[in-house]
Order: sequence, then structure tokens, then C-alpha cells
Amino acid sequence: MQDGFEQGGVWGEGGGASGGSLARLNEWLSALVSLAGSDLLLVSGAPACVRVDGLVRNLDAETLTGAGIESAVLPALSPNALESYRRTFIADSSYRVAGLGRFRINLHHERGQAAATIRALPTAVPALSELRLPPEVEALTRLTRGLVLIGGPAGSGKTTTMAALINEINRSEARHIVTIEDPIEYEHAHLQSVVEQVEVGIDAPDFPSALRAALRQAPDVLVIGEMRDLETMRIAVAAAETGHLVFSTLHTTDVASTISRISDSFPLERQNTIRQELAMALSAVFTQVLLPRRSGGRTPAAELLVVGYGARQHIRRNALQHLHQEITMTKSKGSVSLEGSLARLLAKGEIERDDALLWAIHPDDLNSFLRAAEVRG
Repeated sequence: MQDGFEQGGVWGEGGGASGGSLARLNEWLSALVSLAGSDLLLVSGAPACVRVDGLVRNLDAETLTGAGIESAVLPALSPNALESYRRTFIADSSYRVAGLGRFRINLHHERGQAAATIRALPTAVPALSELRLPPEVEALTRLTRGLVLIGGPAGSGKTTTMAALINEINRSEARHIVTIEDPIEYEHAHLQSVVEQVEVGIDAPDFPSALRAALRQAPDVLVIGEMRDLETMRIAVAAAETGHLVFSTLHTTDVASTISRISDSFPLERQNTIRQELAMALSAVFTQVLLPRRSGGRTPAAELLVVGYGARQHIRRNALQHLHQEITMTKSKGSVSLEGSLARLLAKGEIERDDALLWAIHPDDLNSFLRAAEVRG
């Protein structure tokens, strides 16, 4: 499972904006696909590398240069991304190669040289049942309003999970869904729902502008690829408060840090106000990590807080340290602790005990789950 993660015009096959050749890039991407890798890593002073099952391996022995990386990647950028790179040395774009699929490109600088991370995008949205998530997660697709935050480290599968949730809504409900992404990572067909997908930089100049415009389109469900700025956070919270169902992702590690990431992003004098609004707007907070499977590949462990009265009071008071206890207390309503999820994976023999203990935020809780399982066994 990966963070699911086209190219100008909107879904073209290479902008060719710099007039260079795409042959070298396409050769690397062909190798990435053949190895079933998730990412191509291009860094000056190192060979081209791919990430397979979370581990990085060299493609060849040739050492790359910044100029060589630029020469290979610039032709694949959309005109908007190329302009961004010329101004800021940072560009996000998408790229399609016939016979290989779609890719997300991040071209940037490190130590004064060009570098790139290119992610393989799946050809189809996975079904929620394919992701091996706790079964309680499916209930998120039946929500009708509120803010649903999906957190996790980079590469933990947040975008894939969010896309699978939207796909389930699309498959089973007649709703109007609007996604706002930079770039679009999963393409959704119109099934039971009508799905509009807005790409920042092509269809709208930025997330706040796209979000304000989307609210005038009478959406039932809003999907924000990532909340990167205060204005996007503010509008998203307000939209959830006024009856929309809003999904978004954040780079965080657990339920408490996901909530604090939003409130702490605001100036000190506004944090109390945003906490009050967030307490009313939140419907659920879900976080996940990927662990090595004993049989190969990776599998998710997850934490889910179904937000109720107690959690809202803790958020208002900024007593986020109590949310872990709230997860335990609302288990009957569908909440799941990370340690409970890890214990389930251990019971199924999917992961190693050392890996479970490494990722557990509350190891004592995990040990309690395991002791209880041994008694029952």
C-alpha cells in the first residue's frame, strides 16, 4: 500500500516545456514499474534509486548530477510547474507515460543541486476492503457532515485510504463530490455520485481559491488533498461546521498530534477560537502507519477516534493528552487504538512483535492487549 498518490493540458504525456528528452526519465520509470516500486529517487552524488516495500535500492552504479536530473525531469513538468520551479526551485507536477501509467513528480533543490522524488500512481482506486484496515474505518463512509482528518507519516498510505473512502461513497451514495488536489493522484469515475476533481495550478491558482469556489458548487463531500496553509484550514473547518462532509490529510503520527497540528498552526491569539470551532466541526480523526509484513510487503496499523462529547471537551480545553483514554472509552462507538490495531495484527501473525513495540505509542497498553490474548488463548 502506498500514498496513492498528469501532466499539463490536463492529462498530457509530457509538457516538453524545456525542449529536452524524456527518454532517460522514462527508462528509470520503466524500471520502477517492473520492480513494483513506489518511488524513484534522484539525488545528486548518488545513483538513481527506487523504493520497493519501503526499502531503497540502487538502479545502477552511475552517479547523478544536479544538471543531469534537471535535464531528465524538466521536460515532464507542466507549464505551471515549470514556472514554479524557475521561481522557487520547487515544483509538483504529474506525468503520464503510455504503457507505464501515471506518476507524481516533486522536483526540488538540496545542497544547491536539483533532486527529484517521483511516485508511481495506481491505475485504479483500490476498494476499501483491499487495504487491510480495521473494519471500523468503513463507518466513515456513512457520515453525512463534519471534518474527517487522516494523518500519518509521509508514505504511510493516507492518500490511498482517503481515495478508497471516497470511492466507497461514490459507489454507494448519490452525492456531489469535489476533490481539490496538487496534483490529482487518483482519478474517480462517476458512479452513483458525480465527482469533480480540481487540480491546483491548472484548474485553480491555490487551495483557498479552489475551496472557496467549491463551496459555491453545492457539494455534499469536499476532499482536500492536504491542508497546507491557515486559510485552507480555516475554510475547511467552517465548511464542516456548516453541514459539509470534509476529508483531508495531514503529516502527523497520532490522533492528538493531528488535532494539534491544526490549532497550533494559527497565531497564538487565534488558537483558542480555532479549538472551539474544531471541537464542533470534527467527526473523526484517523491515523495510520505501515509496518513490514512477515510474508513480505507492508500492512497498515491504524488509530481511529470517533469524536463525541468527551473528545470535544478535551479539544476545547486543549487537553489533548486525554484523547488516548477517550479512544478506549468510545470503543463501542467505533474508536480503535493504535495498540489495539497492532495487537490484532500480531494475533493474525502478520507482523513481528518487535515491530509492533517499535511503533506503539503506549507500549504498556500493547503489552496489556497481548497478555489478555494469551489468557484467552
